[in-house]
Amino acid sequence: MKVAFYTLGCKVNLYETEVLMNLFKKNNYEITDFNNISDVYVINTCTVTNTSDSKSRKIIRQVIKRNPNAIVVVMGCYSQVKSNEVKQIEGVDIIIGNNDKSKIIELINDFKNTKEKILNVKDIKNIDFEPMELDNFETRTRAFVKIQDGCDNYCSYCIIPYSRGNIRSKDMIKVIDEIKNLVNNGYVEVVLTGIHTGHYGKDKKEYDFSDLLNELCKINGLERIRISSIEITELDNKFMDILKNNKKIVNHLHIPLQSGCNKTLKDMNRKYDTKYFKDKINEIRNIRPEISITTDVIVGFPNESEEDFNSTLNFIKEMKLTKLHVFPFSKREGTKAAKMSGQLNNNIKKTRVRKLLEISEYLEKNYMEKFIGKELEVITEKYDNGYLIGYSSNYIQIKFKGSENQIGNICTIKINEINYPYLVG
Repeated sequence: MKVAFYTLGCKVNLYETEVLMNLFKKNNYEITDFNNISDVYVINTCTVTNTSDSKSRKIIRQVIKRNPNAIVVVMGCYSQVKSNEVKQIEGVDIIIGNNDKSKIIELINDFKNTKEKILNVKDIKNIDFEPMELDNFETRTRAFVKIQDGCDNYCSYCIIPYSRGNIRSKDMIKVIDEIKNLVNNGYVEVVLTGIHTGHYGKDKKEYDFSDLLNELCKINGLERIRISSIEITELDNKFMDILKNNKKIVNHLHIPLQSGCNKTLKDMNRKYDTKYFKDKINEIRNIRPEISITTDVIVGFPNESEEDFNSTLNFIKEMKLTKLHVFPFSKREGTKAAKMSGQLNNNIKKTRVRKLLEISEYLEKNYMEKFIGKELEVITEKYDNGYLIGYSSNYIQIKFKGSENQIGNICTIKINEINYPYLVG
């Protein structure tokens, strides 16, 4: 039988899909391209914004139309919070929330026997970490490793605590063993992912995220450790010491800001103000002057005035962040922000998104200019028309002349020019 996958959303979803691909292979399924006719379609959904919900529905309907006889499995965050909505879509056969994903083969076999729709969505509060591991990551030259799930922060705009549940962490010995296996299979860079990565170990009490980083830095053959995202409040002295003393931690951190206006940050229920954010960034840059710091920003939050937005604009310019991921505020049913007065119209949000994206490009080019004439190490990820393309430690895309058999290698490249969004060497 053939199975095809579509993954929406974050790196945690990508990791989970990869785990399921391996599971299907072990059960003698053939993995096929998502655009092909398949016997089974698995859609791993996202619900972080209304657009994510709408895209999830669109993909589900596409596959039902493509092959009405296929078994259609919808899983993940959208399924978890809106299972009844998914259930109403004619042609969806199996619905799985954010637990029991690894029981997918069992559920498919049950469906084959009964031909009755299966709804497997459980209460996501107070559950344990679902065992998942990989020794190979077929779709990437960098391996993602999920170390943590869930979030207890309850930012006023965010649906994720309701879709992903409580904080839970993978056992540290299991994380270390998984990464050692990946390194033995040729991976030199791992990306540590989670819903709230920096809160790793908070549920265990015996160790924390910095303890894990310390252990991972000792693995021979592992050249780069990348953190998918970390909150500014989690950058404690222990973490700063590792950043200072271990070059395996890459020269890039993704630290969500969300707003550069203190009033908005408070309304968002973020746990810091702009002074705290600025002081921490300065501390990081004192340790690593050339580090790239990227961020997330939400615009058009309820009651965000033009003056508030300009505060964000000016703060981002002042901080000289490298790149922005910009999101218009999305009203998520069930969150505190959805009930707030002062909801802004979409045109205001679009204008603000556009302004920030322009600034993002300016900041990124400005940062890239620092490396012209310098050498950067690149792990090559793909080959395109005579060029090898990969990422440097500070997460800049670099392209240079080479051959396809060099994919996966670490190359030292002298940078000559910017050909945005690439540095060319």
